Amino acid sequence: MLVKELRRGVISENPILILALGLCPALAVSTSVKNGLGMGIAVTVVLAITNVIISIVQGWIPGRVRIPCYIVIIATFVTMLQMFMKVYTPALDSQLGIFIPLITVNCIIMARAEAFASKNNPVRSFVDGIVMGLGFTVALVILSALRELLGANKLLDLLVIPGFQPMTVFILAPGGFFVIAFVMALVNIIKAKKREARAKS
Repeated sequence: MLVKELRRGVISENPILILALGLCPALAVSTSVKNGLGMGIAVTVVLAITNVIISIVQGWIPGRVRIPCYIVIIATFVTMLQMFMKVYTPALDSQLGIFIPLITVNCIIMARAEAFASKNNPVRSFVDGIVMGLGFTVALVILSALRELLGANKLLDLLVIPGFQPMTVFILAPGGFFVIAFVMALVNIIKAKKREARAKS
């Protein structure tokens, strides 16, 4: 079951590459692997905790005010996370800037709260938060690695290809759009090939 859930979060329902959720922070913070990994971990932590809390309290929340209540719950844990980051990882907090508070309205977290956590038990909601957060993190790291490599010829601040002239456009927003489009297209091609293979077999 765990392998199936991991496959769902990372591959078949990947938030960025398949569902196209959270593209704004993906574009903004995927300029380096450090930033992408940091944002991915932050979203995973918030997603897992808020999924559990929403799953526990959803029976007491009136349907008419469920979204504002979800936002209050998410904002509480995002604020706690940012305070933690300011103390223990100030450099990363400074790099991610406004995108940490904006986790509160990240459509991935809101979508999982509405579509999954509000309809399932805390254990299943926790697992969903972890696997979807992991899928978000994996996608961010892939995008960040490509952009950092092509745009700065570095990975984790280490020179990768001596003599390679980096293309700065990949660190900028247009390069981010291009890389996301390329990776999404590649994922769709692979999925189409697998469907064709299954159909033939």
